[in-house]
Amino acid sequence: MRIPRSRSSLRATGLAAAAALVVGGTLSGCGSSGPGGSGDGEISVWVYQDPSTKVQRQVVERFNKTSKIKVKLTQVPGDGYSDKLRTSMGTPNAPDVFFNWGGGSISEFVKKDMLLDLGPAMKKDPSLKKGFIPSILDAGGINGKHYGIPMRGMQPVILFYNKDVFEKAGAQPPKSWNDIIKLIGTFKGKGVTPFVVAGTDPWTELMWVEYLVDRYGGAGVFKKIQSEGKDAWGDPAVLKTARTIKDLVGRGAFGKNYKSVNYTADGASTYFAKGKAAMHLMGSWEYANQKTNQPAFAKSGLGWTTFPSVPGGTGDPKNVVGNPTNYWSISGKLKGKKQQAAIDFVKFAAKQDYAKALIANGDVPTTSDASSLLNGHENPTYAKFQYDMVRDAPDFTLSWDQALPAKYTPPLHTNVQKLFNGQLSPTAFVDAMKGM
Repeated sequence: MRIPRSRSSLRATGLAAAAALVVGGTLSGCGSSGPGGSGDGEISVWVYQDPSTKVQRQVVERFNKTSKIKVKLTQVPGDGYSDKLRTSMGTPNAPDVFFNWGGGSISEFVKKDMLLDLGPAMKKDPSLKKGFIPSILDAGGINGKHYGIPMRGMQPVILFYNKDVFEKAGAQPPKSWNDIIKLIGTFKGKGVTPFVVAGTDPWTELMWVEYLVDRYGGAGVFKKIQSEGKDAWGDPAVLKTARTIKDLVGRGAFGKNYKSVNYTADGASTYFAKGKAAMHLMGSWEYANQKTNQPAFAKSGLGWTTFPSVPGGTGDPKNVVGNPTNYWSISGKLKGKKQQAAIDFVKFAAKQDYAKALIANGDVPTTSDASSLLNGHENPTYAKFQYDMVRDAPDFTLSWDQALPAKYTPPLHTNVQKLFNGQLSPTAFVDAMKGM
């Protein structure tokens, strides 16, 4: 299971002051430096330590064979990554290149002019920009400028369904909102929860809000919220979304016990795999989660489709929400040969052999030419569905709890959870969002 920043109730949602952290092993070039810093003949690169880190270790080893300035890779344990990065930036121990989530995760660094604007590098080498799916590349930017180069797989939110449950009910995957409403009645009549949702982990409920706001008002609604702040929550699409959530809860779309269901302990996924729920709106990592914990279901029982349009909505039904990918960003303090080495490294990590390594790791790369490589994926059908979905999306909205500054995550989660639990009316939900 892959859970990005703000994707686990076990992980701190705020960015508190960092405690002493144990940093993982390093792959060093020549030179010496203090913790996290870099020597004269090297650049320091930080990466979030998880099973995917092996792909970054491999690319560092290949790069160091080609460059006079070497990369020193520091693997930072996942639960401490955001804290360590925040407290290190602006100090001599700050990384020269670092892993991040784009959006709100780097907004404070951009405000303080700590990051390198990659626009000039892309202008100098157009292939760097053309090498990635545009919506993915744009999601790593701030105010129209590029501060990140994609470096891991895509993670869109997908509407998964249980093939066996659908077959027993004689039902087809939904293609419209009217289908959604009909399916709620169909599965309730069969004693099956229409949609599992992990109510103890409100970020899972947020996915519904994100897609509905997009479908009602388009991607511009959230972009306006990002740029204009509190009053922009008053957009009609937000109220329509809140009313739709209330309607879904009232219809029993999420069953009766969703408030006590979890995701981080595999509660929702197991419930879904065992046929107690028909559908599950979740990030693309759900496939890997099911493969690990319910492999038979992942192999033959798991289906997937897109989130439908809504009546009267003006949003493009091809739009996607979720976590576009992770990014490399470069420190603005770098100059001369070290800056060029950092740019060369992120370009090196955009080559086809890196994409192949991601695919071998079970990821779906965000490069514009990855489609031709996906037959090498462990599940080519699923990989191609994801890739086509994202490639064809006019806009890919980053999950709100990652796109907004970290201070907004706790009230955002609380308000969404209260909406689902009936503790906030639709109008009160809008007012609460305006008050964040």
